Amino acid sequence: MIRSVQLTPEHLLIAPLLIPLIAGAFMLFYDDRRRWMKFGLGLISVLAMGAVSWQLLGRAGEDALLRVYLLGNWPVPMGIVLVLDRLSAMMVMLTAFLALPALIYAAAGWQGKGQHFHSLFQFLLFGMNGAFLTGDIFNLFVFFEVMLAASYGLVLHGSGAARIRAGLHYIAINLTASLMFLIGVALIYGVTGTLNMAELSQLVPHLTTAERPLFHVGAAILGMAFVTKAAIWPLCFWLPRTYTAASPPVAAILALMSKVGVYAVLRLALLFFAPQGGASAGFGGPVLLTFGMATMVYGAAGVLAVDGLARKAGHIALISSGTLIAATGVALLGGGPRMLGGALFYLAGSTMAVSALFLIDEMVTRSNEADPEDAAREEAEDAARIAAAEELEWGPMGLGAVEDDDAPAVALPGSLVTVGTLFAALAAVLAGIPPFAGFIGKFAMVSGLIGGASEATSVPPVAWIFVFVLFASGFAVLLALLRFGMARFWVAIEDRPRILVLEIAPVAILLAGLLMMTLLADRAMTLTLTAADGLLEGRYAATVMAVRPVDPAAAPEDDSRDVAP
Repeated sequence: MIRSVQLTPEHLLIAPLLIPLIAGAFMLFYDDRRRWMKFGLGLISVLAMGAVSWQLLGRAGEDALLRVYLLGNWPVPMGIVLVLDRLSAMMVMLTAFLALPALIYAAAGWQGKGQHFHSLFQFLLFGMNGAFLTGDIFNLFVFFEVMLAASYGLVLHGSGAARIRAGLHYIAINLTASLMFLIGVALIYGVTGTLNMAELSQLVPHLTTAERPLFHVGAAILGMAFVTKAAIWPLCFWLPRTYTAASPPVAAILALMSKVGVYAVLRLALLFFAPQGGASAGFGGPVLLTFGMATMVYGAAGVLAVDGLARKAGHIALISSGTLIAATGVALLGGGPRMLGGALFYLAGSTMAVSALFLIDEMVTRSNEADPEDAAREEAEDAARIAAAEELEWGPMGLGAVEDDDAPAVALPGSLVTVGTLFAALAAVLAGIPPFAGFIGKFAMVSGLIGGASEATSVPPVAWIFVFVLFASGFAVLLALLRFGMARFWVAIEDRPRILVLEIAPVAILLAGLLMMTLLADRAMTLTLTAADGLLEGRYAATVMAVRPVDPAAAPEDDSRDVAP
C-alpha cells in the first residue's frame, strides 16, 4: 500500500534551498538571448522565497520552538540536518528581501552585460540560504563554496579590466580563506569526532585538558576564515575594491554576502564559547572585540578619505561588519541579550541601507558629467563586446558573448530630485540619526550594554571604548556623506540624467523596508531580542539533539518535529 505524504509546515525548511537551486538549474538550458524569460523565472523564484521565508519567520517567532529537518530521515548527528531558529529565519528573510531589488535593478540593463547572470544569482541565493540553515560545519563549508563560486562569476559580470583585476584578487583571498576553513574543520573533527554544531556545543565543556588547546587552535583558524570572508581588519582590504568594481546589482547582494561570515562567527562562537560554557567560556571574545573595533576605525577613516560613492559604501560595509563582530565579542564577555538583540537589529538595517547605497551609486554618478577618458573607455569596451557577440555562434548552453540592450522602461521625471531625496534618506539611516533604524539599533546596543553593567555582569572596560567608536564611526559616515551630497546636489547640473523607473524602484523598496523597521521597531526588536536569548541560553543544542527520525510505519499525518527547549 502506498502511503500518501502530506506537505506539512516542517517541509518548508528545505524550500529556501530547492527554489533557487531548481530555478538556477532550469535557466541553464536556455541561452542568454532569453534573458527576459530568465528574469521572469528569477522574479518568481525570489517572490516564492519571500513568501516561504515570511512563513518560516512567523513560525520561528510563534513560541519557544525550533524547527529541525532531517534530510533522508537520518538521525542526528549522522545525517544532514537543517535547523530553523529566529536568527536563521531572520537571515533567510533578509536574503529574499535584498534579492528582489537587486534582481529588478539588473533588469535595467545589467543582466545583458555577461553570461548566465540569472543562474549565478540563483545559485548565490542557494548558497546563502544553505549557510544560514545548516546545522553542520562541513555542510556550512559546502554552502560557502557554492556561494563563493557563484559570486566569482557575478563579480566578473560585465567584464572590464577593473572588474577582472578586482575579481582575481577576490578569488585568491577567498580560496586562501577556504583553505583555512578546511584546516580548522579538520582539527576540530580530529579532536571531537563530529562536525554537528549541536553535538559540538555539548562536547566542548567536557573536553579534557589535553584536548582543549588543539580544539581552540582549530576554532581560531576557523574563525580566521570567517573574519576574512566578513572583511575584518587587517583582512579587509579586498572588500571596497571588489565591491566598487562589481556591477551595482551584484554589489547590492554582496553587501549581504559579507554578513554570512559574520553570521558564522556569531553562531559558532555563541554555541561553543558562550559565557556559561565552562572552561572555554568567552574564548576569542577580546580578540573579536579588538579587531571589530579596528575594522570600524579603518572603515571610518576610509569613508572620509575616498572620493567615489561606491568606495564610500564599501567602507561603510566594513564599519557594519566590524560593529557586528565587536558586538559578538562583547556578547562572549557577558554583554547580555539586550545588547546582542540590538546588534541583530542593526545587522538587518545596516545591510539594507548599504545595499541601497550601492544601487544608488550609478544614478548619483550619472548626475554629473562623466570623465571624458572614462566615457571613451566604456564606449570602446561596449563596442568590442557587441562586435564579439556578432562574430560568435551560440552554443547549446548559451556560451557566446551577450549584446546588451536597453531595458523597456520609462524614464522618471524629476529624477535628480528623487535621487537626491533617496540619498539623503540613506545617509540619515547609515549615520544613525534618530529616529531611523540605524539609530534604534545603536541605541539598543548601548542601552543593553549599560543595563548589563548595572546588573553586575562582567563587561570589560574596553567595551566602553566600543561605545565611543560606535558613535564616532557614525559621525564619520554622516560627515562623509554630507560632504558628498553637497558636492553632488548643491551645484548646477546642466546635463540632467535619464534614470529609469527600474533603477529607482529597487532603492525605494529597500527604503520602504527601513521605514517599516522604524515604524514597527517594537515588533522587530522583540524578534531580535528573542533570537539573542536563544543564542545565549543554549536552546539550539538541546533541541537538535532531542530530535529523532520518523518511523514511516507509525508516522502521524502531521510530520512536524518541533521540539520545545
